[in-house]
Order: sequence, then C-alpha cells, then structure tokens
Amino acid sequence: MSTQTKKIRLATVWLGGCSGCHMSFLDLDELLIDLLERLDLVYGPLVDFKEFPADVDLCLVEGAVTNVENLELAREIRSNSKTVISFGDCAVTGNVTSMRNRIPVKDLLTAVYQQAQAPIGAESLKALPALLKKALPLHQAIKVDVFLPGCPPSPARIARVLTALLDHQPVDLQPEMRTFG
Repeated sequence: MSTQTKKIRLATVWLGGCSGCHMSFLDLDELLIDLLERLDLVYGPLVDFKEFPADVDLCLVEGAVTNVENLELAREIRSNSKTVISFGDCAVTGNVTSMRNRIPVKDLLTAVYQQAQAPIGAESLKALPALLKKALPLHQAIKVDVFLPGCPPSPARIARVLTALLDHQPVDLQPEMRTFG
C-alpha cells in the first residue's frame, strides 16, 4: 500500500447485544492483519477511545437499540459515519434482545432488579440508562446502509461484506449468507 493511500476509518459499536458479533469479527484471524493494512480502527470495544469520532467511513453496529444512551449513540454514529452496517441479528431484527418487548418496562425492571435473588435499591436503579419502551432493530432508530445477518455472522460473511466495501463494490451476499441465526 502506498503511503499516499488513505486508510478507511472503521468503527465498531456494541449496543444491546451479547458481543458475539465482535467475537466473530476477531475470528477473522489472519485476515484481520490484511484488513488493518487498509483500515484504521478508530472506535470500538477493542480500542480505548471514549468519544465516537467524526469522519468514520464504515461503522459496524452490533446489538439492538435498547435504552436512551444507545439511541443517542446511534444518532451520533449516523451523523458521523458514511456507511452504517447493521451487524448481526440483534441489530438487523432485534432478535433475542427484543424478546423483552412484550413485558412493560416497569415490570421488567421490577422482576430483574427488585425481585432478584440480590435485589438492588431504587437509588441504584436511577443510575441505569432509561430503557426504551421497546428494543429496536438499528434501522428503526437510524438509516442503515448495509445489513449483515447472523447470530453471530460468520467470519466468512463479515469478510465478504468488508472486502466488498473496501473494494468499493456492492455488497452481494449469496443466498446461503442471507440467513439468520
């Protein structure tokens, strides 16, 4: 790579999910080394930057939008990213994270935090970010450019999407790569 070639600025974000998508990203193994010749990782749980940066080229967003902090970050991601990728089934559909949508938020908080084996007090509950009424797939909160399904997406799917985007090609997942779960 020539020193004049600008690296693509990549951010990864983990919202309301299990981090399985990020683990699958790490399972790219040696391909990560090749990708890092073309990418600068500028934000995510794998790096220690606290503020979402400006001028992000690609952003992989894992997890559903579950609380007000997630919603604020999603909006910041959209305003600072050229291409937003809904990364994994929770981001694409809400998946497991949205199973809580049938339970009113107040009942959910009572069951999880106050009726638990080790309940926490009302003051501690106030420190939690306010839950949204429903957990949302990412595209219901912000505009999404690319959908990358899977729970988690396989390294092969992730590689296919990232390689296409880095090569300025359309993302074309074969039918077997368009499945959920």
